[in-house]
Amino acid sequence: MDPTVVDLEGKTTLADFMVVATGTSQRHIASMAENLVGRLKEAGFDRVHAEGLEDAASTWILIDAGDVLVHLFRAETRAFYDIEKLWSVAAPRRAAAAASS
Repeated sequence: MDPTVVDLEGKTTLADFMVVATGTSQRHIASMAENLVGRLKEAGFDRVHAEGLEDAASTWILIDAGDVLVHLFRAETRAFYDIEKLWSVAAPRRAAAAASS
């Protein structure tokens, strides 16, 4: 699963944290998503939404739980997008890098 938590403070207003994890197959990430959505709802998160769960060929499922976004990937999809690296760059550095280009 190799879960990673990315602190989004100061980078976006979409959420406070992002969790990224890997599953071994589409069915595995779908099962992880279904279980997580159920547990979040049991814990009182009433506005939980999963995107990509209904697609039988999906290699990426996004769960929006308000202040926390969860990305569940197949290994090759996670490696391709590498969103942990994308979001780990501090916002001021991104702006400074763009300005110097």
